Amino acid sequence: MFAVRVVVAAGIAAVVLPRTIAAQQQDSSAARLPPVIVESARGAHRSPLEIPSALSVLTPDSSRPGQRHLSLDETLVLVPGLTVSNRNNPSQDPRISIRGFGARSAFGVRGIRVLRDGIPLTLPDGQTPVDYLDLESVGRVEVLRGSASSLYGNAGGGVIDIRSSAPAPVPLLAQARLWTGSFGNRRLVGKASGSRSQLRYQGNVARTENSGFRDYSRQTVTTSFARVSRETEASVVALQFLGMSMPEAENPGALTAQQMSDDPRMADPLSVRKRARKAVDQSQLGLTARRAGIAGEIEASAYVGGRSLDNPLAFAVVDVERTTSGASLRARLPHSLLGLAQRLTGGAELQLQNDLRRNFANCNDVPPPTAPTAACPDVTAERGAVALHQRELVSSIGGYLREELTLGSRVIVTAAARADRIRFEVRDRLVDATNPDDSGERSLAAASPMFGILGLVAPTHSIYANVSTAFETPTATELGNQPSGAAGINRELKPQRSTTYETGIKGRSGGGRFQYDASLFLTSITDELVPFDIPESNGRRFFRNAGRTSRRGVELGMGAAGGPVEITAAYSYANFRFTDFRVDTAQFAGNRIPGIPRQLLQGSVTLRTPAGTLVAEATAADRMFVNDANSESAPGFATFNVRLSSGRGFGRTGAEITLGVHNVLNRRYASSVSVNAAAGKYYEPAATRAVYVGATLSAGLP
Repeated sequence: MFAVRVVVAAGIAAVVLPRTIAAQQQDSSAARLPPVIVESARGAHRSPLEIPSALSVLTPDSSRPGQRHLSLDETLVLVPGLTVSNRNNPSQDPRISIRGFGARSAFGVRGIRVLRDGIPLTLPDGQTPVDYLDLESVGRVEVLRGSASSLYGNAGGGVIDIRSSAPAPVPLLAQARLWTGSFGNRRLVGKASGSRSQLRYQGNVARTENSGFRDYSRQTVTTSFARVSRETEASVVALQFLGMSMPEAENPGALTAQQMSDDPRMADPLSVRKRARKAVDQSQLGLTARRAGIAGEIEASAYVGGRSLDNPLAFAVVDVERTTSGASLRARLPHSLLGLAQRLTGGAELQLQNDLRRNFANCNDVPPPTAPTAACPDVTAERGAVALHQRELVSSIGGYLREELTLGSRVIVTAAARADRIRFEVRDRLVDATNPDDSGERSLAAASPMFGILGLVAPTHSIYANVSTAFETPTATELGNQPSGAAGINRELKPQRSTTYETGIKGRSGGGRFQYDASLFLTSITDELVPFDIPESNGRRFFRNAGRTSRRGVELGMGAAGGPVEITAAYSYANFRFTDFRVDTAQFAGNRIPGIPRQLLQGSVTLRTPAGTLVAEATAADRMFVNDANSESAPGFATFNVRLSSGRGFGRTGAEITLGVHNVLNRRYASSVSVNAAAGKYYEPAATRAVYVGATLSAGLP
């Protein structure tokens, strides 16, 4: 009831305050909204101040220059409500959560939609591998922090929409960059971009080699990105490619509290003995087209991709061959009814995922005697007998409508709804006299509405309120990992569903030199997906549903610029608890949801001088529980990073050098945790102090 009252009060304020202030202003038409137009609120095509949701827009390289582009935790810092935990494990992606969505992830990203230039990186089952996401040409990132299934469907607990930087306004600008630093890190980057008439292009290739802070964490990876577009005032057609080859990424695993205290650089002995690691090749090709006119706008996209994964783990050797494809169509139609300006947006999406999955016995470190067994007939080979061989098919189809109604000049009412159907099918290929056919299928569907109201209490300040929904199916892997050890589909695991009540205020002043964003939310979730381990499973993750959970939070963001100094800060308060969750005889109601710090404060200062640019960043986090019982927690921490960049131009060429120090104070802490891990292996240590240097050479043609 508290959240309902807040939303109603904010809604009344959104209607009344604009009219009151408008009556006091003589010439409101002279002021203009910020020029930034966001894409993540599909079809809105508005300023962030006109979107009735919590929305952050980042320009990473321009606001905080000198980044190495190694991981998303560099790019996505300073967003309230968003947590990026670097596992310091090259075989696993960073753990990303927005208001708690995604915190359960053991690998990849869960519960959040991730896009690159409008092309989804998130699969139809809701998981997102981001190891192939190249960060060299990122110009802007939009983070929609509220529930967004009304526009994006499955795994709509939040949206991260990554947009490429604009190509150079000259026919050719070429760059070469070299990074080297502590723990054997070496990175070589080549970039080129340019524009001529209506043609725009950009591309880059990066080769990274890393010995790793921890033992047994070597990595070798090559990533690439290319985009070619033809742009006119009314239309854009773009072809985009993402590629990655990672022949080596060792997996040091998580540690117990005692192991981390003794030596945070050590690797889990079981991971080393079983030679846990992964090798991946992945590519994605996407085509987008947009045309705008007086009558409205229409946009279409299509993509295809493939992924090959060889993933020895402690419990098995996992081999996956994947193909993905998808298409979308969206139209925006401005119109009027009864003299009121309106915008109607409609869209449809189709996504397909086709996995051929095989699990083999991991025969590394087979204990003596070394006589052949049924699982390991050849003890000298890594791959033993086939334990799982099946085709996994996932399809997702959804359609949505979004209607925006403008009342007067200062009130915008938004309503949206989407219907989705996700179908999982397993075709068992390991069928004989002793293995029954575990083939099967399961369909999960949801309708996701949203309603919001926003009022401009001044030309560059707004207050809003909304009620939004999200749903999240288990991924194909989570449905397939059954505690019983059976193949096929887990028919007991349910999708989680949530309703969020949110209100907030945001604005800017001083010509954009000061910006702020404050939001308050309450999210109620049923059947939350919770990970757990079984001691004898050797790290294999399983999932179950909690009855109900409650998430109450406050988010504050601020940015200020004056002269050569730019300051940015973000604060998050997360009171996330189980309200109904019993496992056997254990009652977890009232406990905090693990994997999320209750408080998180981040800040950065950028100082620009004729001699160079200095960037200082600080993070302070509260302790973080690691299991549902709240019996253990990772201690809170505070860290500090600094880097200095200086460059000079010589005609059409230029050079820049960057010197940086990560974790200046050499703090020892857990930067990420493995929630509910067996044998107490919860902790993933952060890197200690690391020094790095980078050099860039640029050359352009007029």
